[in-house]
Amino acid sequence: MTLFATIGIALGALKANKMRSLLTMLGVIIGVSSVVTMVAVSDGASARVEQVIDSLGTDTLMIMKGSSNSRGRSGGAGSSKNFVDADVEAIRDQVQGVVAISGQVRGSAVVIGGGKNWPTSIEGVEPAHFEVKSWDVLAGRLFTEQESRTGSKLVVVGNTVATELFGDPDSAISQRIRISNVPVLIIGVLEEKGQTAWGTDQDDVIFAPLSLARQRILGGGNRPNEVRMMNLKMDLTMPTGVVEEDISSLLRDRRKLKPGAEDDFRLRNMAEMVRSRNETQETLSQLLAITAAVSLVVGGIGIMNIMLVSVTERTKEIGLRLAVGARKRDILAQFLIEAVALSILGGIIGLALGISLAYFMASSGDWPVMISLNVVLIALFSAVMVGVFFGFYPARKASDLNPIDALRYD
Repeated sequence: MTLFATIGIALGALKANKMRSLLTMLGVIIGVSSVVTMVAVSDGASARVEQVIDSLGTDTLMIMKGSSNSRGRSGGAGSSKNFVDADVEAIRDQVQGVVAISGQVRGSAVVIGGGKNWPTSIEGVEPAHFEVKSWDVLAGRLFTEQESRTGSKLVVVGNTVATELFGDPDSAISQRIRISNVPVLIIGVLEEKGQTAWGTDQDDVIFAPLSLARQRILGGGNRPNEVRMMNLKMDLTMPTGVVEEDISSLLRDRRKLKPGAEDDFRLRNMAEMVRSRNETQETLSQLLAITAAVSLVVGGIGIMNIMLVSVTERTKEIGLRLAVGARKRDILAQFLIEAVALSILGGIIGLALGISLAYFMASSGDWPVMISLNVVLIALFSAVMVGVFFGFYPARKASDLNPIDALRYD
């Protein structure tokens, strides 16, 4: 018997028992669809996080206040004393491997401009901040070192602020706005960065010269020479660990920390965030692989059980085919083709269902999803392997039937 004839007989048997075939495929459909959906969401979230980390820069380092410690009592995160401009200058001048560094203060305020009000984040920075963050202007320009030192009433705004107040970025240039009753001039609009992995809008921000922000706009607890944190870009040709150690040693000396005392500041390396993300992604991928294996094994067991039932129900049919000249390998091929066909069809339906569910989640819940060709091919290949593996035993059992016993079977 030719292969095509065997395929025709196998597909005819499946078509004659549509409900049973559908129930047999159900396990594979559910397994493949769940795996495709989970992997799509996982890859999408991973891509979103990677995009955010790339926007921050893997060569950047944030220096933040740590916890104060008085008589053995911890004051909590961020309770230590502020940094000062001299700390920024010392790191810039004395630590090798620092390409650019900027002090920073931050707060929030309601901005008035274009006949509208808009609450947003206010950050006081030095011009080097934009080099550290690799953030260029979309329109206009950045403020200069001279303008920053003198506290010129100039600001650079994020794309969201420009759009909300004036409709589009170009219209915001040379417009005057008020921040905490301080009139300032918009000289630049930054390129769009988008949302972070945590859903915050990076473009909903206004950058002002450091001295202007801490003395006029934010005020409050911001003293004339103090900064709350520092951002710096490192030269990646130098070992980042050495740069961090030099910065830590310098700050300990400047903050007069005794030997053995804990640091009252924190260094956060974006490269460490990348490594942590990769480790988390690997763990998540392993969990998804286990889930996929369990789902497909369950589907395969369902195929094997139904195929065994089918062999029992069709014993006389098998005996008759053997009696009229069918070979054992023809019977084996027929039932194996049935199992593989069920797996492939179930895999295709599960794939379509999984992709549809992933995009539904993306549209309704703002979930980031990513469908890759590799996932599609692996899902279909896995479905075929499930059919071959779990369909072989029932097919072998059918081919080993004795024709005389099979014909006598009642």
